[in-house]
Amino acid sequence: TSVNEVICHGIPDERPLEDGDIVNIDITCYLDGYHGDCSEMFVVGGEDAVDPVGKRLLQTTYDCWVKALNFVKPGNDYKDIGAIIEDHVTREGFTTVKSFCGHGIGSVFHTNPNILHYKNSEPAGKMAAGHTFTIEPMICENGNNYLMWPDDWTATTKDGGRSAQFEHTLLITPDGVEALTGKIETSPVQFWERDSKVHKGLWLGTTPSAKEREGALNSNLLNSN
Repeated sequence: TSVNEVICHGIPDERPLEDGDIVNIDITCYLDGYHGDCSEMFVVGGEDAVDPVGKRLLQTTYDCWVKALNFVKPGNDYKDIGAIIEDHVTREGFTTVKSFCGHGIGSVFHTNPNILHYKNSEPAGKMAAGHTFTIEPMICENGNNYLMWPDDWTATTKDGGRSAQFEHTLLITPDGVEALTGKIETSPVQFWERDSKVHKGLWLGTTPSAKEREGALNSNLLNSN
């Protein structure tokens, strides 16, 4: 659990959560020999509890992430994901963390390619059907420099500004990409999904089958909110 200024790898502690806190919950699983990795943001006290800057940070983080997700298909360069993310957040006055990245995932938890969330020219290769990896941008309301706590695990922003993050494990198919960690019928619709100008509602992928499932899911969930 990464709260407010914690960029990633936060460890739950005894501090009571307060209304307006933004919290990233990062969940991994291991099933039948394969790893999964995903994370989601939450606001303590709900949408009305967060201040306007915090709300804009969450919306910007979600929107840049979805733009990057929509870029994924066979033949595209992995390195180009970073520019999509950085260009979007910079226009909104935020910064993207450069010290942590997304990654290939499968029978090994962290493997190639490294998915950088900023403009780069690293030779990370081309996307191809069958590849599985994560996109997980960490976006900061102020500077993107980090401080490592004495536990050698928890990373926070150096200036104390808040950070937000979203993550899916993705599978590239011949006709697009699907989220292996996509939401389901009981998932809540968050305000950044409801209000997004990039993609309204839950995102499950770009393949025809994913779009069909997504449409049915959003029809039910958006109409009930």
